[in-house]
Amino acid sequence: MNILRLALLAGTLAVIPAGAMAQDIGSTIYGTDGKPVGTVTDTNAQVVIIDTGKHKAPVPVNMVFDGKAGKSINATRDQVDVMMDERIADAIAKRDTALVEGAAVVSVGGRAVGTLAAVDMEADRIVLTSPNGPLRFRKEHFAVDPQGQLMVLYNRDQIAGAASGSPSGGLR
Repeated sequence: MNILRLALLAGTLAVIPAGAMAQDIGSTIYGTDGKPVGTVTDTNAQVVIIDTGKHKAPVPVNMVFDGKAGKSINATRDQVDVMMDERIADAIAKRDTALVEGAAVVSVGGRAVGTLAAVDMEADRIVLTSPNGPLRFRKEHFAVDPQGQLMVLYNRDQIAGAASGSPSGGLR
């Protein structure tokens, strides 16, 4: 599920100037209620990842400001968790709708990797026909990318390696 979350979140982030402020890993971010929203687990020039205890939520760095209690955002922990629950549910619904026999599939890098030959949602068995042969996956191995394409959460080399039986190219 973490791979799915990362894939979902990667498509939802806005581009923010590189000069935007970053937060220190381990620092606490507070909400509009003055209570902690969570702890910073990762950061870059674009986003701060806040661990609320339930989710690791990406927040654009320009949404973090100096509040009375310290670094803050304009939301409470509950609001952030509800927003993340809604995003994840929406992404899962889009993914499940896209998982149909004959659907074209791209890799994490956006390269075509094959089509779905069989989809059994009840048994959670999905067969991808790749140029190197068929591969079995589960629903959690797929997402819909920002362009609306069905994406398997592996790169093309991993898929080719797994199809050929290569231990170094295997899927996890």
